[in-house]
Amino acid sequence: MYPSDLSDAEWELLAPLIPAAKSGGHPRTTDIRQVCNAIYYHLKTGCQWRYLPKNFPPPSTVYSYYRKWVKKGVWEKINHTLRQMVRQQVGKSPQSSVIIADSQSVETTEKKGDVYGFDGGKKVKGRKRQLLVDSLGLILKVIVAEAHGQERVLAATAVMELLEENPKLLEKVALMWVDAGYSGDKFALAIWLMIQARVEVIKRSDKKFKVLPKRWIVERTFGWFNWYRRLSKDYEKLSEMSEAAIYAVMTRIMLRRLVS
Repeated sequence: MYPSDLSDAEWELLAPLIPAAKSGGHPRTTDIRQVCNAIYYHLKTGCQWRYLPKNFPPPSTVYSYYRKWVKKGVWEKINHTLRQMVRQQVGKSPQSSVIIADSQSVETTEKKGDVYGFDGGKKVKGRKRQLLVDSLGLILKVIVAEAHGQERVLAATAVMELLEENPKLLEKVALMWVDAGYSGDKFALAIWLMIQARVEVIKRSDKKFKVLPKRWIVERTFGWFNWYRRLSKDYEKLSEMSEAAIYAVMTRIMLRRLVS
């Protein structure tokens, strides 16, 4: 057993959220719990799929399930379900009234096709992870784009996509916290027109490092990524796989929190 493996209590929460086998045909013989353990091991250690330990199902089988769930948006759906459970566990409403936007530029291992660029401000060649998180720092939406992508455009796109996919998640939102990179009347107006939320820019008062009120929440979320080596860089060829890896990591974090 590895530290990344699911406990019985965690599996009890996750199992109902995993897609059931198709009816008819040959019955499923693969141990899905072990498939999930292998996926979390991969994310935690950062190993390549073919280097998964032999006590897991064959790497091709594990990757096949993982890729299938990515295409169906399973990781994002599980993320939303567990996020609401975590909020309720701490006495919060299932839906947050506050959202926070921020981005993180990360290197890629090589040039990754169209979704690749250079962030001149942070001197990073690769991709940008744009997050929308709730008041607990739990992810509502992630978009992986070129490193030179404009924060305001990406944040507005994330809100728009979430509004189209799952509008209930934004019904109670009245306020969005952002840093100075998202300032501007056009961005604030766009957010208001989409979800009738006010944009509040949290600015630094000087150049000295300070833990800014409210801004530390999303910075902590980025810090959680450091626990999983697969997220140390963007190793994926497809941006949808990069996004799925972030959602999957968050499901592992939330499962641990729910049973602790």
